[in-house]
Parts: sequence; C-alpha cells; structure tokens
Amino acid sequence: MTPELSLVIPVYNEAGNILPLAEASATVLRTLGRPFEIIFVNDGSTDATAGEIAAAQSRWPECRELRQPENRGQAIALLTGLQAAAGNFLLMMDGDGQNDPRDFPALLELVESGQVDLACGWRVNRHDTVLRRIMSRIANVVRRAILRDGVHDAGCQLRVMRREVREAFFPMELMQSFIPALAVGAGFRVGERPVRHHPRAHGRSQYGLGRLWWRPAVAMLVLRWRLWMRKRDRHPGTGSSPRF
Repeated sequence: MTPELSLVIPVYNEAGNILPLAEASATVLRTLGRPFEIIFVNDGSTDATAGEIAAAQSRWPECRELRQPENRGQAIALLTGLQAAAGNFLLMMDGDGQNDPRDFPALLELVESGQVDLACGWRVNRHDTVLRRIMSRIANVVRRAILRDGVHDAGCQLRVMRREVREAFFPMELMQSFIPALAVGAGFRVGERPVRHHPRAHGRSQYGLGRLWWRPAVAMLVLRWRLWMRKRDRHPGTGSSPRF
C-alpha cells in the first residue's frame, strides 16, 4: 500500500535513540489511521545505529533504512530521504530524541486545513545549554531579518509539508536550517506552532561552535544571494543586488 505519510529521520551515530524514536513515531502515526512509512537515513554511522534500525524494521514494518556509504552531513541525508519519500505529506524530525512525534498531528492539521504548505515547529521551551540557546536566539533574529522566512525557530527540524514543497530544495550547506526560507522563496506558505522539546538522553550533539555560528552565517548570505538570483531570473528587471 502506498503511504500517505512519510516521516524522514536523518541519523548519524544515534545508538540508543533509534528504538525509542521508532516506537514513539509509529505509535503516533498509527493513531492517524493512514498508511505511513518511517525512513531512517543512516548517514554513515560508525556505532550501533544500523543494528538498531534493523531491529526497528523487524518490530515496525513501516520502518525502512536508506544508508549513505559515508558521512555526508545532515543536509544531504535529509534531502536524500525527502526525495525517496512516497507520501503526499512529508514529515521530518531529528534523530536525537529531542523532538516529540506527538506534535505531528497538530502540524499536519495546519497543512491539511489549507492554511500553509509547510508547518514548522517552534521550540518555545528548549532543553539545551544556555550558550546554545543564546546563540540560537541571536542567529534566528539575524536570519529572520535577512531571509524574511517568517519563523522564529528555523533550527527546529520538526516539520510537516506538502509533497510539492520539496521541489524548492537543493543541496547546500546546512540546508536543513533554511527549509522555511527555501519554501518562502519558491512561493509556498509557511507557518509555525509551538512544539515540545526534550533533553538528549543518549549520544552527543554533532554541532560545535562552528556549526552553530560562522558556518550558518556564511551559508545564509550565500542563500540570500541565490534566492535573489532566482527571483531575478523569474522576473527580469527586479532591480539592484540584495541588501544584506
């Protein structure tokens, strides 16, 4: 049976998180009464992640694995999973257990009601370090001013969207953090709702200072330019270069 809902979860060295996440996700999605699939994109993990995904497949047949031959980064892993997804509605979340799949029904309702094409989670009560929360808050303010994506928390990976929205995405540095901006730039409607956020129970974050600050800043400026070039190509004569 062709799934109506496709949940894409990129994972890299998330041993200990896979089975609880698969169980929680399958439980929530089954309550919706529609065929679904859960795609774990194994981004070259070197720990027991692959074995746990295999165990999840045996317990929940809706689960499947896409395995990258080497670690290529979350952006490529997410894009690979989204392109392989068969559902009319595409769901995504992180594999670290900090997102809560119980928030999917509310996000899905926002999309199915016709209000938006992409519904994003907003981690109002985050369970991260103080430094990470401060840096994220500053980055979100700057990003919102430059990219005008209209969301408070572009770093939250808990999202639901119509299948068509994925056509707006292309490979780029930290693409996963700029999905709202890519969608808005392509003319899709984007909205958000507050969602739960939990402390990490297993493993460690793959994001250091560089991943949280200077690399996103560079990627954001490159994206701003690309979005302006795309707009100019669609509408010649739109004027001067983008103001940063």
